[in-house]
Amino acid sequence: MKLLIAVIQDKDSNRLVDALGEENFKTTKLATTGGFLKEGNTTLMIGCQDDYVDEALRIIKDNCSHREQMVAPISPMGGNADSYIPKPVKVEVGGATVFILPIESFYQF
Repeated sequence: MKLLIAVIQDKDSNRLVDALGEENFKTTKLATTGGFLKEGNTTLMIGCQDDYVDEALRIIKDNCSHREQMVAPISPMGGNADSYIPKPVKVEVGGATVFILPIESFYQF
């Protein structure tokens, strides 16, 4: 058995949870915050048998799209904030980061 931990953008979460549910994957949805953009994201915990990991990964890949987003850079440390005028830059966001962990045992009460 495996535990998939998928960190995704909030915009993709409902679509992904619905798609996983249609294929009978059980998910636990957690609200989390990313470190890079300091924005909210969603972390899904998905438990599944080893034989279904590839199917779960396919569903995640199909439902988590990359997109470009404009962000304002953070003021450089130690610099004078009065003279710093941030120029928004385009960054690629979205997609999914998935960690796959082995599960030694599983109990449901």
